[in-house]
Amino acid sequence: MVHGIGDERDGARPGVDGLPGGGLNIAHEAADRHVARGRGDRVALRCPGRDGTVRTVSYAELSGLSGRFAGLLHRLGVERGERVFTLLGRVPDLYTAALGTLKAGCVLSPLFSAFGPEPVRTRLAAGDGRVLVTTRALYRRKVACLRGSLPGLRHVLLVDGAADGDEGPGTVALHPALAAADPDTPCAPTGPEDMALLHFTSGTTGRPKGAVHVHGAVVGHLATARHALGLGADDVFWCTADPGWVTGTSYGIVAPLAAGATVLVDDGEFDAERWYAILRDHRVAVWYTAPTAIRMLMKAGAAVARRYDRPALRVIASVGEPLNAEAVTWAQDTLGLPVRDTWWQTETGAIMIACAVDAPVRPGSMGRPEPGIEAAIVTRTPGGGVRVADGPGTVGEIALRAGWPSMFRGYLGDEERYRRCFADGWYLSGDLGVRDADGCFRFVGRADDVIKAAGHLIGPFEVESVLMEHEAVAEAGVIGVPDPIAGETVKAFVTLKAGHTPSEALARALIGHARARLGPAVAPRALEFRDALPHTRSGKIMRRLLKARELGLPEGDLSTLEGNGDGRR
Repeated sequence: MVHGIGDERDGARPGVDGLPGGGLNIAHEAADRHVARGRGDRVALRCPGRDGTVRTVSYAELSGLSGRFAGLLHRLGVERGERVFTLLGRVPDLYTAALGTLKAGCVLSPLFSAFGPEPVRTRLAAGDGRVLVTTRALYRRKVACLRGSLPGLRHVLLVDGAADGDEGPGTVALHPALAAADPDTPCAPTGPEDMALLHFTSGTTGRPKGAVHVHGAVVGHLATARHALGLGADDVFWCTADPGWVTGTSYGIVAPLAAGATVLVDDGEFDAERWYAILRDHRVAVWYTAPTAIRMLMKAGAAVARRYDRPALRVIASVGEPLNAEAVTWAQDTLGLPVRDTWWQTETGAIMIACAVDAPVRPGSMGRPEPGIEAAIVTRTPGGGVRVADGPGTVGEIALRAGWPSMFRGYLGDEERYRRCFADGWYLSGDLGVRDADGCFRFVGRADDVIKAAGHLIGPFEVESVLMEHEAVAEAGVIGVPDPIAGETVKAFVTLKAGHTPSEALARALIGHARARLGPAVAPRALEFRDALPHTRSGKIMRRLLKARELGLPEGDLSTLEGNGDGRR
């Protein structure tokens, strides 16, 4: 039987054990219960080093380490419900800190290690962070200068610290402190509605929003890991998402560990040959990555891929931005497997719509709602409600019937903003899509990205996908620019693959290609070459930043801007 994410509405929590004395805690589901079931010797983390060595951490070891971390928090006087932030890459200490924080009944809030001082300060202040777990180098560069403006930050735990206080007051060397703590510290008696995770997400304007998630979210994490990703306890699982992004927590930590799988922990930068070697050497079975990564592999070429076999790989799934049909086809032809799209958001907490492992792949389609999830295409009405589309083929906002376990429970300190996300019992995603006659959903674009040109609603993703079909194009970003007659016209920003040089002739050829595929009403009227496009750290093209710079508008919150993807020449 396939259990759905929404089954918890009936009081059941399929797939999880719950705490022995009652209640629910993510850390127990991700570590302790496997030990209790006699599976403590299974490998939880497999961590290849840059020197060729491989460190492994068993579920029993992870349970003990997380218990020690929880005990350390108790000794430091950190109370239930207080926030513990991490500023780390994909390293073993991240998993110890994450599960130990949850085991203590505290709230985990992960940050991108690539953040500069200001976004770190903003989030620590907004989340009222009491503890930060980081490295000496990151602390020196990004946090030490902020301590005076963060009076609530009482403790900084340094994963490579030599002695307590060696980096100033309140700094603690983590490993010696863990060695002195009790590995058998029990899980706090949390319930499914107790706050567990705080994820900051940027809007198009304004300060970052802190989305609140609860321990009951683990039900959605586990159900979708099994159904959408096909993940089992005997699998090696690799999620390439940065741990500072919601995917890096939901599917980089919680879901695979709750499933009892082995998590591949790689903190290296992208390199096509190294990635293919990881897939081969570590017998990765399920690989969860981003369309940007697939496009980078495409750019590296099929010849590189063919030098490496992938003996155990059976599922490739994608997250973070729309998946181009060309990437699906390329993966099938080159890697022997299609890429399966998944759609969800920081606010949904877990996968909502997916091309699941038991479904055929339709290039360009996101798939169907996960079991237990009710999704619809809606339009907002003047009175503040919504109207659900009568049938297939209508472009509108993707909405979800509220009430699934991993749904966010609020924006920290901003109840009004949270309230505006719902209408008539539906969560309004802000993403536009269309549903076909078979119940599959296709992404059109963000509601604020859609281009209105001469009465046409143009989804940037559709134009970008067609441009990327051209052999010269590595990546494309599309925006609408004002036009006195049409309202808006389409402008494209393009990066080229190696071996191709920007020219007026190539720009005309690309526009001609798009006109032939899309028609003159939809194709770009203008095209500009860029060395790189601006991305968030999660891999999404920041179209709003392209548009702001094109029109000379305020750039807004840039805290999630990828460090090397500024997009300026």
